[in-house]
Amino acid sequence: MSSTSQKHREFVKEPMGNKSVTFLPGIGKVLGRRLEQQGFEQANTVLGQHLVRNKDPESFTKWLKDTSGANSRQAGSCDQCLREWRDNNL
Repeated sequence: MSSTSQKHREFVKEPMGNKSVTFLPGIGKVLGRRLEQQGFEQANTVLGQHLVRNKDPESFTKWLKDTSGANSRQAGSCDQCLREWRDNNL
């Protein structure tokens, strides 16, 4: 398993609440703006996409790339974080 970023560790250990989409690992200002323009302003709406795709990493990362222009590393970081958050909180 690859090491995780500080952003990842902080996100996973806290409740999601109404955090902005830019709190997600792999999602910075540019990708966050693109997601917001598509109606995904909060991290929990991105988690919803993760869940409706049956938690399938390939499907979720493809969606994230298509929706925001994320690259494979960015999409993978976001997927890994959401999987870990889900396993700890749902």
